[in-house]
Amino acid sequence: MIRGFVAVVHAVSRAFGVVSALLFAAAMLVVCELIVLRYVFRAPTIWQTDFVVYAATAAVFLGAPYVLLTRGHVGIDTVMMLVSHRTRRRLSMAGALLGLVFCAVMLSASATFLHEAWVEEWLTSGVWQIPQWIPALPLPVGFGLLCLQYLADLLQPRAEEAR
Repeated sequence: MIRGFVAVVHAVSRAFGVVSALLFAAAMLVVCELIVLRYVFRAPTIWQTDFVVYAATAAVFLGAPYVLLTRGHVGIDTVMMLVSHRTRRRLSMAGALLGLVFCAVMLSASATFLHEAWVEEWLTSGVWQIPQWIPALPLPVGFGLLCLQYLADLLQPRAEEAR
């Protein structure tokens, strides 16, 4: 059962890695379109800046579980190389546990913000003025997925032992 949970979380993290890449690609294309419209055709741009900011921000939060899964984050492993395998495993578990606690707190805070934006019908302050819950949604989703990925990382050794 643990192996199944870990496999599903890894699959979801990979899927959101793809979503994140697509959001970054869309943001890049919109920046190119903005440049062509503004500087070649001298046409005004309205929604492009807001879209790029929201898409890139969403890509960061939704792609974070994939980065954790692939260990793509920046790490300083000097201490880890100097300690025994057992100590290294304990330090990794402690780091994952602290990361899980942090992400759980951020999940709660961002879910509260999302709920307030939804109930109060807040609008973004930019020219686009879309409902605030739309750009806020990737925060609790990303932190929730990051919590699941940290939990899968904590359970991973047990899943490997169960083989």
